[in-house]
Amino acid sequence: MKIKPFKIILPLLTFFSLGCKNPEKKKIDNQESNEMTEADLLHHVRLAINPKFQDWVLFENGTYIIFDNADTIPDLESEAIKLMKEFGPVHAGGPAGDFSVIHLKETEGWIVSGHGYGMYTYVNPNELGSEKPDDVKIGLEGRSKRNADGQNPVIIHINRKGINND
Repeated sequence: MKIKPFKIILPLLTFFSLGCKNPEKKKIDNQESNEMTEADLLHHVRLAINPKFQDWVLFENGTYIIFDNADTIPDLESEAIKLMKEFGPVHAGGPAGDFSVIHLKETEGWIVSGHGYGMYTYVNPNELGSEKPDDVKIGLEGRSKRNADGQNPVIIHINRKGINND
């Protein structure tokens, strides 16, 4: 029995093309991902917050808490985590599911507000994968991000009045 060369080569090429991963492809995929760097997130949030509010804490998924009375709080980090654990997680049928969407003018994206005084979540257009998302889609993304911060609160920046915050 004689086997034709293309019957052997085709399966071998298929095997190798599926089995081999191109490390450059992975690098490109990461660059095209919808995730922002911490520096990008911080930049957008700074532009989103009214400059009159100088005391705020930013969490890794884009939720931040503005403090009106930060000078009276001995440990701002602990207080922010306490508030995030209390008001961040979303429970079905609870007030944490309610939200409002604020369209930003100073930077691209939106702020989603909801349950918890002074607690907001920044949503970047790249996170939605849609040219013209509606407020429901934006709000659900913001609520999901706030829930993630509430479940695992990780602070990435604390902004304090009178302190160089660059």
